[in-house]
Amino acid sequence: MTHLTEEEMIQQAYGEGENTAAVERHLEACPRCAMAFTELKRDLAEIERIEAPPRDTRYGVSVWAAIADALPVYAPKPRSGWAGAFAALWSSHRSGLWFKGLGYAAACAVLVSSAFYAGREWQKRQQQPAPVAHVEPKPQAPRQPIVVVVLDDHLDRSERFLVELKHADLDSSGMVSPLREEARSLLAANRVCRKNVAKTDDPDLTTALDHLDSLLADAANEPGGLNAKSIAELQDKMNAEGLLFEVRVLRTRIGHRAAEPDKGGTI
Repeated sequence: MTHLTEEEMIQQAYGEGENTAAVERHLEACPRCAMAFTELKRDLAEIERIEAPPRDTRYGVSVWAAIADALPVYAPKPRSGWAGAFAALWSSHRSGLWFKGLGYAAACAVLVSSAFYAGREWQKRQQQPAPVAHVEPKPQAPRQPIVVVVLDDHLDRSERFLVELKHADLDSSGMVSPLREEARSLLAANRVCRKNVAKTDDPDLTTALDHLDSLLADAANEPGGLNAKSIAELQDKMNAEGLLFEVRVLRTRIGHRAAEPDKGGTI
């Protein structure tokens, strides 16, 4: 039975659940949830609720009066250049002082001069080259060679295959088909790894992959499929070459190299 969550119980206690009837039926049928719900309601009842004070129509006015003295006084920034001159001209015009001393022609001349000055300033700004932000190149993380990762995974699968082959039950046919299919898959991957390893100077790794390739080819291409006799022959070949121990040693070495890609080298 699925029990109620604490959120569902809280919603039920406050009457805010989406399906209160279903919750009630569950509480009647489930003693565990009913006990937890009773304890929750008792805890909620002990919580004191704080009621908001009543607010009249002058609440906003009283709040503003309380904080008005603490607010900074807004002071408009002085304007410079042609914008300040035009603002001063417009302010004087509104106050009626400017045109008392100048006629209409003088006012027009001032406006034309202001427009000319504004055009010159705009042209200068357009001709200035935009600053070029200097972006620091992000340090490149050391890239782990893909060959190391693929080889580590291949050796891990090969080790598990060899362990299964070593402990295979000769009287059971249930393991024959999985072993043969896994051998075919590993054989294809082993050919790719041998091709990549051939570019490096690592005789131990090359020898191990050659031994593994021979064993996998026998397991994958056994005429008539695997049986008790062929599995016994594969086990003898694996033990004679010490292939399982060889793969485990190489896997440990490749695993350390994969964990430290900045040591240099591909394999």
